[in-house]
Formats: sequence, structure tokens, C-alpha cells
Amino acid sequence: QVQLVESGGGLVQAGGSLKLSCAASGRTFGSYAMGWFRQAPGKEREFVASIRWTGYSTYYADSVKGRFTISRDNAKSTVYLQMYSLKPEDTAVYYCAARPTIGTTRDYDYDYWGQGTQVTVSS
Repeated sequence: QVQLVESGGGLVQAGGSLKLSCAASGRTFGSYAMGWFRQAPGKEREFVASIRWTGYSTYYADSVKGRFTISRDNAKSTVYLQMYSLKPEDTAVYYCAARPTIGTTRDYDYDYWGQGTQVTVSS
């Protein structure tokens, strides 16, 4: 079992930045790939970014490429999502998720989920 707790969300003006954290507890965090997803009101949950268990392979949705950076610190059992140049359309609840080894863009591939953290970007 892996338990995930997100933090770092909040209200920010367009063009601003935020850094989300996802702290994991449980066994063998280092063997899990981690993903960030988001869900805006009235929309389906969508993939944002993923990182392989080694931390050396990352993947981003086109909508955030060049603005967001995913990283992880296995010693702290934490994954991060640094967000720059935020836009109102980035407003959503952001979730981190875990699955063995290799990240994917499909939410149903992930076994464990956090409760989410709200990010609101004002125009």
C-alpha cells in the first residue's frame, strides 16, 4: 500500500508560479512511477506529467510542456510539480498518483491516488 498526500495548492494570479508536493508513505516508494493529473469543474480528469521510478524519464502533456516540471526525491518519498507561467485554464484539482515502475498518461493505470489539492489561477 502507498498513501499519497498532496500539498502546495492555492490561489495565484495568471503568470505566477506554484510548487505542488506529494508525500508518499508506505513501502517501496522508490519503485513506483508517479504521475500528476488534474480535473477542472465539469471536465474529465486529464494527465499532466509523469516520472519514472528512477527519476530520469519524464513526460508531459502538451498543454503544460515548457511550463511545468515534475521531479522526485526518493530519499524524502516526495514528488513535486513546479508550475510556472500559470494560466486560468490551469485551474483544477491536482492529484498525484502512483503505479509500478513506468509512468503512463492513463489514469486507470495508476493504483494509488491522493486526495487532491486545489489550484486556482485568476486572470
